[in-house]
Amino acid sequence: QLLLVESGGGLVQPGESLRLSCSTSASTVGNYVTTWFRQAPGKEREGVACISRSGVTTYEDSVTGRFTISRDRAKNMVYLQMDSPKPEDTAVYYCAADVNHSTCATGFNSRNYDYWGQGTQVTVSS
Repeated sequence: QLLLVESGGGLVQPGESLRLSCSTSASTVGNYVTTWFRQAPGKEREGVACISRSGVTTYEDSVTGRFTISRDRAKNMVYLQMDSPKPEDTAVYYCAADVNHSTCATGFNSRNYDYWGQGTQVTVSS
């Protein structure tokens, strides 16, 4: 059983940076694919950023160049650095782990993910 816990959400102004953290219960954070998803009110959940077992990163088009996913194996943590956030980035953000694949799925297929955190709210507003 893998436990994921997100933190770091909150209210930020447009353009103000924010870093989300995902702590994992396992000491093998580098042995699975981790993705940040988000879900805004009234919208479907969407993948935002993924990091593969080997460290290759993939981003959704709207966050490319603004968000950065990273992993700290020693701390069993995965991060999402959100730079230049926009109001349309407002959502509940979830981290999820795929233990069955080694690379990020095309289109961030959420069905690949067996383990999910509880989510952290991010609100971007002036």
